[in-house]
Amino acid sequence: MPHAKSWSVALFGIEGRVVEIEADLGGGLSRVTLVGLPDAGLREAKDRVRSAVRNSGQPWPDGKITLALSPANLPKMGSGYDLGIAAAVLAATGAVPATKLFRTILLGELALDGRTRPVRGVLPGLLAARAAGHERAIVPTECLSEAALVDGLEISGVSRLTDLVAWLKDEGELAEAPPPSVTEPDPRPDLADVVGQPEARWALEVAAAGGHHLLLSGPPGVGKTLLAQRLPGLLPELSPEDALQVTAIHSVEGALSKSSPLVTVPPFVAPHHSITTAALIGGGTGLAAPGAISRAHRGVLFLDEACEYGNQKLDSLRTVLEEGEVRIARAKGVVRYPARFQLIMATNPCPCAPPREIDCTCSVPTRRRYLARLSGPLLDRVDLRVRLHSLTAISAHHTTPPEPSATVRERVLAARDRARHRWRSHGWRINSDVPGPILRRDFPLPASTTVVLDKALNKGLLTARGADRCLRIAWTLTDLAGLPTPAGEQVAAALNFRERVTP
Repeated sequence: MPHAKSWSVALFGIEGRVVEIEADLGGGLSRVTLVGLPDAGLREAKDRVRSAVRNSGQPWPDGKITLALSPANLPKMGSGYDLGIAAAVLAATGAVPATKLFRTILLGELALDGRTRPVRGVLPGLLAARAAGHERAIVPTECLSEAALVDGLEISGVSRLTDLVAWLKDEGELAEAPPPSVTEPDPRPDLADVVGQPEARWALEVAAAGGHHLLLSGPPGVGKTLLAQRLPGLLPELSPEDALQVTAIHSVEGALSKSSPLVTVPPFVAPHHSITTAALIGGGTGLAAPGAISRAHRGVLFLDEACEYGNQKLDSLRTVLEEGEVRIARAKGVVRYPARFQLIMATNPCPCAPPREIDCTCSVPTRRRYLARLSGPLLDRVDLRVRLHSLTAISAHHTTPPEPSATVRERVLAARDRARHRWRSHGWRINSDVPGPILRRDFPLPASTTVVLDKALNKGLLTARGADRCLRIAWTLTDLAGLPTPAGEQVAAALNFRERVTP
């Protein structure tokens, strides 16, 4: 019986597994059998591929065709296997030689007339192919810019199935991948636009320097959203490793730019408070798709009007904030997505939210119910809490212009350099990454320096997790001040950031 093989990639989150596609031709009634746990979209591939092959001028074999995707116990989803299935069938019929298919990854969807269409997840798929030892990859021409981000693979593109057939027969050449292009990012909002609020501006700088989570509380119109939107402008650009990981997440989501797919700046994700838990965390039918928290990986997740999200959605962030990863279990398997982001929340102090707090008409129980949506365990994971107040005529017309983002960013980058130099032997880059036990055991502070933390712990005003977070903030304040180790002043200031606001 004629038999041939080709190779493609299956994705689980942003992790890929190479899939072997086998085509076996047999006698009997004309039918196509697809095995290997295909989903609904993949089961339809046999009809798409048959029409694409015939409309490309190639013969479709009569009799029974068995298509097997291995590993057989691995769920396969999507239409990205079409190109590989077509190549395996054509090689089995003898229409094309199979020699070039070895060590070649084929990704792409086929239209009924033989055109190739782009698919999601090309970048993580090719990264997995490279790790598995494959040497060449063929993708739709529209995906070439994304595929070119992967070094160590010979990347080529096809716009039609006939292009692949001609190449396999040594009768034509494939489209070459263009050199990776990186365009200048759009101008970021400047911190100079924010009038007044010196405490909140300082908290934003500390959050940027140490990667800390931040809660902004205050009446409407005082600048909470303006401040949050300017945090990405204070952060450094993504490292090459982080840029590839963030780009891989956006590739799985299908949100990459075709001209410059590489994401080099920290993403800023601000979902509406009506978002579902599945859209926030990740979910969907079959294996889960990435949610807003994964799209914000290595960037900023901004929850405006945080109390309007509801307890279930907010509390679903608690484990993710600690682990930097979300694990979503489904019947077909467990998907892992990275989700290490900075959480910025903004909230009004009460439902009526008047411009002046003295004009509030809410009863005490109403205010408590409203603010209780921010649970204690969630707030315990928020490092910095700041209360914003309405602007006064003096602060609105201050003679000294506010500092621009460029000036603040220089201090942030210098502080991050100090932290990276200190933690480089451990593999951490920012203070918020350092585990509390390491801070207490390997970098202990004198008892005279941490006396305020001890008092807060003895009075039950601070949890052990909160004490660890205070130590991280103290190290960030030390880096911003250019000091070697935290003193009592930095520890007290760190505790003050956690105590000054209970919204």
